[in-house]
Amino acid sequence: MKASVKWTDGRQFVAESGSGHSVVIDGPPDHGGRDTGPRPMEMMLMGLGACTSFDVLQILEKSRAPVSDCVASVEAERADSVPSVFTKIHVHFTVTGQGLKEKQVERAVALSAEKYCSASIMLASGGVEVTHSVTIVEA
Repeated sequence: MKASVKWTDGRQFVAESGSGHSVVIDGPPDHGGRDTGPRPMEMMLMGLGACTSFDVLQILEKSRAPVSDCVASVEAERADSVPSVFTKIHVHFTVTGQGLKEKQVERAVALSAEKYCSASIMLASGGVEVTHSVTIVEA
C-alpha cells in the first residue's frame, strides 16, 4: 500500500492513494492554511470510521441482516501537550434496518473492534482508549 502527499501552498496538501484517488488536506487560517479540506487528524478519524464501518457492514451482510443504513459518528479527545495525540476515541454506530437484532449488531461491532479493523486495533495498541456504542433504528 502506498500514498503520496504533495504540498501545494500554505498548509494545503493533495494526498493521492496508491489506487489513484485524491483528497485535499488543509489547515485552519490561523496555522497558515485556507480551510479547503479536512485536517490531517480529522482524516485519521474519518479513516477509522470508514474502516470499522466496512467491517460491520460486511459482517452484517454475511449474516443476512437487513441493513438499509449505517452511520459511524466518531468523537475524539486529544492530549493537551505536543504531540497532541488522540487519547480517547468513541465510535457510535447508528444502524438502520428491518427487524435488526441488537445482539447481532453489537457482535458485528465487537468483531470489528477486536479482530478485523486494522485502524482501530492499531490505535488501541498504541494506547488510545477506543470505545463503541450502537443505536438500532427500525426502517
